[in-house]
Amino acid sequence: MTDNASEKQKKAQEIAMENIFPIFDKTIQQADKELLIKQRGLAIWLTGLSGSGKTSIALQLEKELHRQGFLTQLLDGDNIRSGINSNLGFSANERKENIRRIAEIAKLFVACGLVTINCFVSPSRKMREMAKNIIGESHFVEVYVNTPLKICEQRDVKGLYQKARKGEIPHFTGISAPYEAPQTDFIELKTEHKTVEDSSRELLKIILPLIKL
Repeated sequence: MTDNASEKQKKAQEIAMENIFPIFDKTIQQADKELLIKQRGLAIWLTGLSGSGKTSIALQLEKELHRQGFLTQLLDGDNIRSGINSNLGFSANERKENIRRIAEIAKLFVACGLVTINCFVSPSRKMREMAKNIIGESHFVEVYVNTPLKICEQRDVKGLYQKARKGEIPHFTGISAPYEAPQTDFIELKTEHKTVEDSSRELLKIILPLIKL
């Protein structure tokens, strides 16, 4: 796209935005919906390398929360990319847009009082900070599923690491692209010597006080 075409597109977008009038303040608010379903809305954001156990832990966590009577929604990377984000690739900008859209979706679920479990590599701190800012810091919990790369490769049932090492998958996190671990305000799950059930129970103990009214 030329600079001139880009400038025209930007101007058209600015004009369009002038005719948008959000009604967020007029809808039934999150606190009222939370009272209705007797739980607090929360976004649990599981981040870590591919194969670290994010999805397995999330599935187990959701089952237990459901068993205890909590309403949940699980958002997983492959599910999202097969649907609403199927038009996105894996360039830096597209990965950022992937996370931005996911965060906006999670925000809607949280606003309904749901416990929203998100499983995404989301490799950079800036991406995860963006997600937190969109959803809201008070409704966002970052969970670092900390699993050594060698263990992730051993668990890799999809064969992604093998393809990445052969150069068949470019910009693969942990091999040809970096992963930035969280530094502050996060929950760490070290999974190397734990079962999925152990990690899920550990997370559940932390989450329950945050979602109980």
